[in-house]
Amino acid sequence: MDITQILLAAQSPDANHRTVAEGNLTQFQEQNLPNFLLSLSVELSNDEKPPESRRLAGIILKNSLDAKDSAKKELLLQQWVTVDPSIKSKIKESLLLTLGSSVHDARHTSSQVIAKVASIEIPRREWQDLIAKLLGNMTTPGASAPLKQATLEALGYVCEEVSPQHLEQDQVNAVLTAVVQGMSQTELSPEVRLAAVKALYNALDFAESNFANEMERNYIMKVVCETATSKEVDIRQAAFECLVAIASTYYVHLEPYMQTIFNLTANAVKGDEEPVALQAVEFWSTICDEEIGLQDEYDGADDANSSVHFRFIEKALPSLVPMLLETLLKQEEDQDQDDNVWNISMSGGTCLGLVARTVGDAIVHLVMPFVEANITKPDWHCREAATFAFGSILEGPSVEKLNPLVQSGLDFLLNTMSDPNSQVKDTTAWTLGRVFELLHSPVSANPIINNANLPRIMGVLLESSKDVESSKDVPNVAEKVCGAIYFLAQGYEDAESMLRASAYEALNEIVRVSNIPETAGIISQLLQEIMRRLNLTFDIQILSSGDKEKQSDLQALLCGVLQVIIQKLSSSDAKLIIAQAADQLMHLFLHFVKYMPNFFTYLEAGLQNYEEYQVCSISVGVVGDICRALEDKVLPYCDRIMTVLLKDLSNSMLNRSVKPPIFSCFGDIALAIGENFEKYLPYAMPMLQGAAGLLGTLDQSDDDMVDYGNQVRRGIFEAYSGILQGIKGPKAQLMIPYGTHLLQFTEAVFRDRSRDEIVTKAAVAVLGDLADTLGPSSKDLFGSNLFHIEFLRECLDSDDEVGETASWAQGMINQAMEQR
Repeated sequence: MDITQILLAAQSPDANHRTVAEGNLTQFQEQNLPNFLLSLSVELSNDEKPPESRRLAGIILKNSLDAKDSAKKELLLQQWVTVDPSIKSKIKESLLLTLGSSVHDARHTSSQVIAKVASIEIPRREWQDLIAKLLGNMTTPGASAPLKQATLEALGYVCEEVSPQHLEQDQVNAVLTAVVQGMSQTELSPEVRLAAVKALYNALDFAESNFANEMERNYIMKVVCETATSKEVDIRQAAFECLVAIASTYYVHLEPYMQTIFNLTANAVKGDEEPVALQAVEFWSTICDEEIGLQDEYDGADDANSSVHFRFIEKALPSLVPMLLETLLKQEEDQDQDDNVWNISMSGGTCLGLVARTVGDAIVHLVMPFVEANITKPDWHCREAATFAFGSILEGPSVEKLNPLVQSGLDFLLNTMSDPNSQVKDTTAWTLGRVFELLHSPVSANPIINNANLPRIMGVLLESSKDVESSKDVPNVAEKVCGAIYFLAQGYEDAESMLRASAYEALNEIVRVSNIPETAGIISQLLQEIMRRLNLTFDIQILSSGDKEKQSDLQALLCGVLQVIIQKLSSSDAKLIIAQAADQLMHLFLHFVKYMPNFFTYLEAGLQNYEEYQVCSISVGVVGDICRALEDKVLPYCDRIMTVLLKDLSNSMLNRSVKPPIFSCFGDIALAIGENFEKYLPYAMPMLQGAAGLLGTLDQSDDDMVDYGNQVRRGIFEAYSGILQGIKGPKAQLMIPYGTHLLQFTEAVFRDRSRDEIVTKAAVAVLGDLADTLGPSSKDLFGSNLFHIEFLRECLDSDDEVGETASWAQGMINQAMEQR
């Protein structure tokens, strides 16, 4: 079988040739995996072979070692582990040889595959000489630039794939030495220097002890800062990316270098190419994030003498703020038309907002002169920048500091809504929205919005929304205007809700401190009145999700009073009052059942409303509430509920934020209807398994995607826990076929450092639920998935709820393993 010809045929424009070739490759792989992998590595390493066959050989080889789906990834890992050591050795030799190839694609692919093999073997204490061999390429006299570049790439990828604890400190030291040397000005090849900077970026997590050593830290920082002034744009950009990562990871070590870094960032923002300038601004945004986190950690305590909070932003403020304000004047034409645009102006404004949150009142006097100097200039860039600056500092400074400025400037902002430039109007509408969101409080002593100016405000906003209906501003200005109206209304609603909540809490406190013998009669009357009002809430007409939320809030407040009354009366000689009201109370709590047939029509419509995903999301939450309230009485509606939920999960048009709560809802339904959930297992379980597999495709460099991934994980675990608890009993064996995948998924989450505490607790809980439900039938599952020992040991060290849950789960597993 000529592997070269098959690989070429697999890329043929002729579909028939491709199909035959792909079949041959699959057959070779299935019949003799070790030789298949070896043949691919030889093909990749042979400079005499066609670039096309080598490229495909590398791709297939890489995909034979790693996958995004956690279950498949584990399968590929096990397949590699079982390959004969002599064949694995030959494959690795071919990969290392390929780093010196004259073909860039072959070198690049080989560096990636080396890292994939390392990710499997190094944690198993195998391929221990890899780092030494790679470093040998860097120190060999006369080593070519392409070999050095590919080697540095491989080192960077290895650091990306392997956890810091799996490399010895002397290996880390040697890697950092080679990488930093590759970055130095003495290296003549720009390609090598760029690869070295990128490798350092990936290796920073390994450098904790090196940054703790002043001499080593000084050397690393010196080289990084020098590299930030390289003549090549991509190298400067990569160097600033390293500085951003260092700011996040090693904030506590930055103080000696801050003046140098400020000069570098200032020069970059002022005159460098935009990709470099963006990273320079990002450095200061990252410092803000770190210091905001420190302030939240201290939570108002006196941290003036803190050894970890260096107040870099406060110290740099007089120079930093003017630098950021200048970026606001570098807008692009029509940047308001695209919400995804990210340029130096947007970056500077975002950073300015973070600075305001970091230093509070201290920023105001630095920004307001810029606002006043530019707000009336003929150039629209100046007017827009001034408005953007003002809107950016509305969160952070105190209300007392901002209130006079907003009160005096509100009329001007309203006038600016008629500005001839759409970008000025867009930013002004955004700023008004920020004012209403952050500072609008009708219950304050000196409210920004009052009966005198409210008609004008509404008139301007409504007029602006009409003005844009027939113009190109619709996608942006109209959206911002609607947002401003929403926050304006929300302020009044929040005030009303706060007053109502305060009133009920005051009522609760009166009941708590009352003297029962004297007040028993009054409390008895209060109990009747609260029950009457709660009964009336079931007659409230629900026309929107807002109506539903108001109804739920009012019911929660009334139920809170009932709880306080019952607790008070139960601990006294007035228990007879509760006994007399018991029938009424039970009737009240079961009252909701008779409304289900009519209400379900609206609920089902809400679940199907994927275009207005907020409505759909609220409806999913209502399903969970109903399941907890009605328990098995919800069974008649479950077929229709499950059908709609499964369709929602398959609907690509539905906003992704709704899907995690749907998984959790599966658990709520199973808990409510118990073993009756059996009929839904063939449909629900593949959805959970598919979602678990898709988690591997999320971009881990995107914080939003990491948060979303954690939401999905939590939803999946809550679904499994609910299903396991609900189906516990005679039909528990139905869950055995799903146990292996559940444990594989749980292990993948355990290995993922991006999991948050809520996910960790949910993962631990599901281990206990699995053992509790399956009992001795779970022995083999836990016996062949020993990761749980390490996972629970890690969690048992926690003093919080995670530790308590882990202790319970450990008990359940031990109990299951001891049973016969």
